[in-house]
Amino acid sequence: MIRGEVDTIAAVATPPGTGGVGIVRVSGPGAVAVCEALAGRCPPPRHARFSALRDAAGETIDHGIVLFFPAPHSFTGEDVVEFQGHGGMVVMDMLLAACIRAGARPARPGEFSERAFLGGRMDLAQAEALADLIESSTEDAARLAMKSLSGAFSTRVAECAAALLEIRTFVEAAIDFPDEEIDFLAESDVAARLAEVAGLVERTLDECRRGAALRQGLDVVLCGAPNAGKSSLLNALARKSRAIVSATAGTTRDTIDERVHIGGAVVNLVDTAGLREVSDDIEREGIRRARDAVERADLALVVVEPGGEADLPALVDLLPASTRKLVVHNKIDITGDEPGEHDVPGHVWVSAATGAGIGELERVLLRHAGTSGEGGTVYLARRRHVDALERTLDFVASARGECDRGDGELAAESLRLAHRALGEITGEVTSDELLGHIFGSFCIGK
Repeated sequence: MIRGEVDTIAAVATPPGTGGVGIVRVSGPGAVAVCEALAGRCPPPRHARFSALRDAAGETIDHGIVLFFPAPHSFTGEDVVEFQGHGGMVVMDMLLAACIRAGARPARPGEFSERAFLGGRMDLAQAEALADLIESSTEDAARLAMKSLSGAFSTRVAECAAALLEIRTFVEAAIDFPDEEIDFLAESDVAARLAEVAGLVERTLDECRRGAALRQGLDVVLCGAPNAGKSSLLNALARKSRAIVSATAGTTRDTIDERVHIGGAVVNLVDTAGLREVSDDIEREGIRRARDAVERADLALVVVEPGGEADLPALVDLLPASTRKLVVHNKIDITGDEPGEHDVPGHVWVSAATGAGIGELERVLLRHAGTSGEGGTVYLARRRHVDALERTLDFVASARGECDRGDGELAAESLRLAHRALGEITGEVTSDELLGHIFGSFCIGK
């Protein structure tokens, strides 16, 4: 990506508040001049120097450490200077003001990371991984963010893109040399290669979906008939009395949200009104909200009580077909069932009242969240990554059908679009609007 003339930016790189150390970061062609204005001289590259830091009038603002990272061996790829002083808000503001008077301008949110991306120091997926690392709420999320930051996710995307490019070569050859005796599409076994690429993209998509759930939390909605024990189950998973429990049907009128940590994963639980036909306007609104919550959920826990299994098919029919569902048979303390007695995929047996089977339910939730501890690859992905991979898979499927019909030109276009969708992930294909949205979510000093 071509960059024009750039100016010098400065920002406080440490969080607001009081601390032992605070950092002001400067990046750009004028970083050395700013350093000389505040510290008198610039230290040797990557050597810490203790200096008095002064304002334009020569008054000492603070005493601290100065570091210089010359281009291109810096975070942004530009000349970078860091002033490490005492971490008071007033001191940091005074140092930043002195940098601006010396020729820098205040940085926009995420502008340092944006310059690192534009300078080729990292791709877009790595830049997002950096933000995810900073914002990680669990150890698993932090580890996976670091994995993506080191380039593991980008390498997988590049592998998919390289395989697609190789197939595009044969398809384009079939178009460019239609009169040749060789049937390029047949000789190159494009159909088999497309099947392999589709499998690779599909595996990557599954790993990203699990990573997306880990990054933002698994959205789980508890739904079912009134009095099935949804609120009791939420309280059992949350380990506290969060929802009102009553034998009176229709007690839950609105959705109740609770964010819990289960085995290193974040799970966003939503308790909803019981699904039934009602005449009460308030309860009807609660049921409408329940259905809306299920549509947005990653997983729906369909809670049934003893005797309610016969109504299960009709209950499931009320829910969106695209939503993943797990049937939770509650109140086994009444039926006498044991948690591990039944082995039915998509079903678990628990007692919200006694806690029996809750551990097994949590293990199932962890598998859906991608942190079951069973190994396998997971990439800490964002919704846009999942969307790009879904479009890639659709385009590859279209290309397979078009190749089967011998329509090379349409197949070539589908493969081009698939290649383009993959490029959106790492930033090879992007737009200024997308960059503004991504880097605008970063903190100022990053």
